[in-house]
Amino acid sequence: MSYENKFQNSIHKTNFKNLTKENQDFIKEKAFLYQFSFQELKQIIDFAIDFKMWHEDDISLVFKEEYASRKNAFNDIRKIWQNFKDKPNSYKKFTKDLYKDDVRKISFTSFEGDKAALGACPVASPNTRCCNLLTLDAVQSCGFDCSYCSIQSFYNQDKIGFDVNFKENLQNLRLDPNETYHIGTGQSSDSLMWGNKNGILDALFDFARQNPNVILEFKTKSNNIKYFLENDVPKNIICTWSLNTQTIIDNEEHLAASLEQRVTAALKLSNKNVLVGFHFHPIIQYENYISEYEEVYKKLIDTFDPSKVALISFGTLTFIKPVINKIRNRSFKSKILQMPMVDANGKQSYSLEVKEQMFKSAYDTFKPWHKDVYFYLCMEDESLWKKVFGYEYASNNQMEDMMKMSYMEKILQNRQS
Repeated sequence: MSYENKFQNSIHKTNFKNLTKENQDFIKEKAFLYQFSFQELKQIIDFAIDFKMWHEDDISLVFKEEYASRKNAFNDIRKIWQNFKDKPNSYKKFTKDLYKDDVRKISFTSFEGDKAALGACPVASPNTRCCNLLTLDAVQSCGFDCSYCSIQSFYNQDKIGFDVNFKENLQNLRLDPNETYHIGTGQSSDSLMWGNKNGILDALFDFARQNPNVILEFKTKSNNIKYFLENDVPKNIICTWSLNTQTIIDNEEHLAASLEQRVTAALKLSNKNVLVGFHFHPIIQYENYISEYEEVYKKLIDTFDPSKVALISFGTLTFIKPVINKIRNRSFKSKILQMPMVDANGKQSYSLEVKEQMFKSAYDTFKPWHKDVYFYLCMEDESLWKKVFGYEYASNNQMEDMMKMSYMEKILQNRQS
């Protein structure tokens, strides 16, 4: 078989179609010159996509005019790609204009759920400590456009689906009154950005009132709290915000509320005696990231009464292959894959050494809150707990029990205040 036939057969199994026409022509020329193998060609195509996504030099500028061999050509390009991943990211060359041509256009659809089933956290993984969170999927897919989001691998990210049977199905959900449940609504979509569309919040508030043994958590990157301000909020509802530095919000959390808007919204609910919490997940490594995150931690310490804060969680980027491929299918600018990834229980993430540094810095900064707030690592290797917190759990069930106990204590205190 001629190389031309091999090339044509190979590119259909790669991301070649996602390249610009200029990059397609350039890579085809170099492939014919050096006779790259399928695996080499596949990786070079991904390198070209990554260079463009990272807003670094185009692959045509990275290639030298001449290499002694195919192996030298591939290894040189791979080394340049790896060097970009190994150095701390910088967003200095990024502007919001880089995103304007790739803004998602979403549409709404509906589906008929058979029943309101309690699901397991969709990112649960072996060898990571998990809180056994149960999930309720009122909405499928999210209207925000965070570059790293795993939801994009589970649903059509351009269509937002609403369960027309959600209220009825939720009323028919039977729970054991002698058991404490921790249920989250923010795993398949943002919990608050849709407000009370299709009566979602009406149904969930009624559910919380009827089931005082449920800890119902709304997780959000929104500042859409109008419904909460206008209605009595059941004491067993906890509103939690996923927070990040403004650098990451500007460049990787497209369409979400700003840091100031999220903190202000949380404070308004806290002042209304609604329990709040904060998730720093993902913490992302880039130039001066430790100091920028510490500023956010200190802002919370200065703003909130820890007796009204139920939880603080830490976590970081963890990718499965379908999500990496989805990101490369986009034409936007993002540094999210420009990181030194290692195997993490079958997924890709930072090394344990990097994670220990980022999580320990976070927990140490929150020292004034250590006795009053429940801290945990979200879906991280169990070996990190003792290094970060000075203690560890023997099992997921033990972690789940301690978490529920802590939240319920806060809920009972809140009812009495």
